[in-house]
Amino acid sequence: MSTILELREKRNKIWNTAKEFLDQKRGADGMVPTEAAAEYDKMESDMVSLGREIERLERQAAFDLEMARPTTSPILGAPTKHSDAKTGRASDEYKADFANILRGKAPVNNVLSTSPDTDGGYLVPTEFEKQIVMGLEEANVIRTIAKTITTSAERKIPVAATHSSAQWTAENAAITESSPTFAQKTIDAFKLTDLVKVSLELLQDSMFDLESYIAAEFARAFGVAEEEAFCVGTGTGQPTGIFTENGGVVGVTAGASVTVDNLIDLVYALKSPYRRNAAFLMKDVTVSALRKLKDNNGAYLWQPSAQAGQPDRLLGYPLYTSPYAPAVASDALPIAFGDFSNYWIADRMGRTVQRLNELYAGNGQVGFIATERVDGKVILAEGIQLLKMGS
Repeated sequence: MSTILELREKRNKIWNTAKEFLDQKRGADGMVPTEAAAEYDKMESDMVSLGREIERLERQAAFDLEMARPTTSPILGAPTKHSDAKTGRASDEYKADFANILRGKAPVNNVLSTSPDTDGGYLVPTEFEKQIVMGLEEANVIRTIAKTITTSAERKIPVAATHSSAQWTAENAAITESSPTFAQKTIDAFKLTDLVKVSLELLQDSMFDLESYIAAEFARAFGVAEEEAFCVGTGTGQPTGIFTENGGVVGVTAGASVTVDNLIDLVYALKSPYRRNAAFLMKDVTVSALRKLKDNNGAYLWQPSAQAGQPDRLLGYPLYTSPYAPAVASDALPIAFGDFSNYWIADRMGRTVQRLNELYAGNGQVGFIATERVDGKVILAEGIQLLKMGS
């Protein structure tokens, strides 16, 4: 952990040096000479590299802590009745049969459950499914800041469209009625699939951890597709993205470029209760441009985090990035600011895996299809504000 702190101190030192360098080299016209800009870009590249190394060390520390946990616990009480054996998809028999199916062998226990849809395939064992979900959470930044629910069918969510209004009432006067109204948002499920091909040689090699490989590959592919949809999905055949114009509320319209005033206006376009848990979300290249902006006192807006495990901050608020957020362009919506728990992700229970024996047999391969059903949309639009660029 001391190495992480040292790297953070080094990153902060480089950042302070870069700021001073940029101030010294900026000419009277506000421009920075080409040679100086190249040197500054090198410092900025070093900052990015240090940030990535810090993230790797933090993940390593988290893994070390997990692996250091005891695998057994002492017996302190009197012997008790043996717990019931796991049943269904959590049972050892189910996992053994599922592994046999992946490798093209016949199931021994005949306990596999088929998928509830019409595509065939087998419901994955409980532990296998948890492995995929964990992978999605690591690879998908939207899942870390949004609200995630699990549904077994379409879910209708009531939303208060208008509120009641209290009135000052004279003695013995009639009381004015209020008529709050309610709207409704529907969370459904859209189908996401991935097909992985594995050579027969690997399938026949018992030393190759086929289950872990397939789980990791499906997790990576699903994570990428999900995050793109959660950012800019159209809502047709896929989730509705946060940056889709009917997803959040357009709070501020900027000019051709983003200014400090635009960011301040965006923060205060959000109602104060939402600002308590608010954060920024944008593309990395947008962050790169904002890092060079200053407030009216000449201080840089971007503040690198000095605390392990905490995101960097912009105007005092956490800053998250996604490669699928829109870039700054004419009429684009490049920055979201709000409480992202107002974006709901609905997972439909039961991911499935199907083995294709014949389709790729001519190439000496076997295919595996994974399927999941998921939806996502902004439930309370006023909780997330978007910055829109001018034409």
